[in-house]
Amino acid sequence: MKQACEILSIKYPIIQGGMGNISNAILVAAVSNAGGLGTIGCGTMAPGAIEQIIMETKKRTAQPFALNIALTVSEYVDDIIRLAIKHQVSAVTLSAGNPAPYIPILKQNGIRIIVVVASVLHAKKAEKAGADILVAEGYEAAGINSSLELTTFTLIPQIVKKVKIPVFAAGGIGDGKGLAAALMLGASGVQIGTRLIATAEAPFHQTYKEKLLKANGEDTIVLGRPYGRVRRVLKGEYAEGLADLEQRGMTFREFQQKTSETYHIKGAIDGDFQHGYVNSGQVAGLIDDVPSVKQLIESMMRDARLQISKIAENFRFD
Repeated sequence: MKQACEILSIKYPIIQGGMGNISNAILVAAVSNAGGLGTIGCGTMAPGAIEQIIMETKKRTAQPFALNIALTVSEYVDDIIRLAIKHQVSAVTLSAGNPAPYIPILKQNGIRIIVVVASVLHAKKAEKAGADILVAEGYEAAGINSSLELTTFTLIPQIVKKVKIPVFAAGGIGDGKGLAAALMLGASGVQIGTRLIATAEAPFHQTYKEKLLKANGEDTIVLGRPYGRVRRVLKGEYAEGLADLEQRGMTFREFQQKTSETYHIKGAIDGDFQHGYVNSGQVAGLIDDVPSVKQLIESMMRDARLQISKIAENFRFD
């Protein structure tokens, strides 16, 4: 855990997950200022829009933050790499594709490389390619997931056993108990996304936050299985309509169009669940308040310490 924090120059081993086109400087800076690693999710945004968020983030925090590039989602990967170098972004997270071609140029410019993986094979390849840190993500997580659909609880120890670089756990984590569990599985920290939506600073529609507060563990659905494009979203009129269209044979092109970031923005920013959707992990069932980012991160650290100490004190059978 300490090694991972030193690599990323952060106080606490908590990374913000990339949030695609709803990413914003306000939340990114709040995470970094609270001691975690804020992350700008580039999604399908054009380089100009991303650069504006980078510059605004730098005005709001002097702490490290990252860019998340979903390699098979963005058509501007090379441009975003250049932006990361130009603005001396501390770290870049590479996901949804082969990171190997992009790692050398980033490392040459002193940028830390985080790679999101969903299997032991992916993890070993990323380590060999030069990744500094891995985020091992189970399919409990929100948004785009691996079609392998491995769970966090089984994925983390398998990957930790096979690599030497630090591994952060993602998927189904949103409190101190989840952080403690990840550490017990061998992770060096966690990446969280859905939990950060329900924070005071997060500039998303109030309806989104209210739906997370009311959600239980059964209020997310997985879309895209027939097309090999697994995506976990919160139940709602539009999302459930998409599930029905899948059952009726919607084409891959139609699926791509109807799950584009345009409809993500309608749900998350406009609060329109009739004409748009929002991503959500299964952790939604654990969310029951809307703290500040600082309160959330500090409570996660405090509760994780308490949980680990409690188990250590009571784990005696001799």
